[in-house]
Amino acid sequence: MKYRTFSTTDIKLSSLGLGCMGMSHAYGERNDAESIATLEKALELGVNFWDTADIYGHGDNEKLISQVLVPNRSKIFLATKFGFRPTPENPQNIDASPAHMKKAVEASLKRLGIETIDLYYAHRIDPKVPVEEMVGAMSQLVKEGKVRYLGLSEASAETIRKAHAVHPISALQSEYSILTREVEEEILPLCKNLNITFIPFSPLSRGLMTNSLRADQLDEKDFRKNLPRFSGENLSNNQQLAQAFSDLAAMKKCTPAQLALAWVLAQGDFIIPIPGTKQRKYLEENTGAVDIQLTVSDLKAIDALRDRFPNIGSRYNESYAKTLDKK
Repeated sequence: MKYRTFSTTDIKLSSLGLGCMGMSHAYGERNDAESIATLEKALELGVNFWDTADIYGHGDNEKLISQVLVPNRSKIFLATKFGFRPTPENPQNIDASPAHMKKAVEASLKRLGIETIDLYYAHRIDPKVPVEEMVGAMSQLVKEGKVRYLGLSEASAETIRKAHAVHPISALQSEYSILTREVEEEILPLCKNLNITFIPFSPLSRGLMTNSLRADQLDEKDFRKNLPRFSGENLSNNQQLAQAFSDLAAMKKCTPAQLALAWVLAQGDFIIPIPGTKQRKYLEENTGAVDIQLTVSDLKAIDALRDRFPNIGSRYNESYAKTLDKK
């Protein structure tokens, strides 16, 4: 494994982290035994940066991770998040109020079985709560020793600037992949300028860029069935793109997943992607990406390929898109 420096600290995080959401949430049936084995394999491979959230499995993901986290606490940099508080009327309800945050952090600490969370994110920006108020309350958690560093997820550039003025923001998590490039215009330069580590989730485009995903075989519980990229003309476009991308990977003597992750890693040394998996075989495959060096010619070929198949589709449906910070 290779390592990258976290924000303004001297902490070295694995160049690829591990997204743990799918072990308990959103991507079909669970297999806790294999998930535990995957977490243990991550330690073997030197993957020391793990990502979860209180909403994943309604707390079950934090409980699952704790089984490996607690006996190996010193080896793992653990990130979790608060902010989603679903209601029957609004499954995407966001509550980032200081009052909810105080309860949420205590609940996460208890489920995780630890005394301090390394990186605590606001999972989404709550339009009902001034960001200065939210970050001010989060900074109190740092003073109390419950949290070490603060992060934001899916925040706009304006929100990041406001937040950073209240307390240093060490990490920003947003979707970023060959198919999802919106952050390149403003967010990535801002993070680099402010020494904020950028954490891309879904760097494999929710499996599309692996060229092994069969959309017609997705489990009924898999939330990708509701995303525009996984149906109709968009899906046809993306499957053709993935096949052509797979041909590029073969020329590089690597898998499509490894090439897609190598592309994200090549965008800057302040970037640490967190591909998610609940299976050891995919974890081992993914970690091979850190050894792949891309040339300028490789990067141009990938961009040209994306231009050939432009009908990618939106990353979220209307319901999920409402949770994004659009300032």
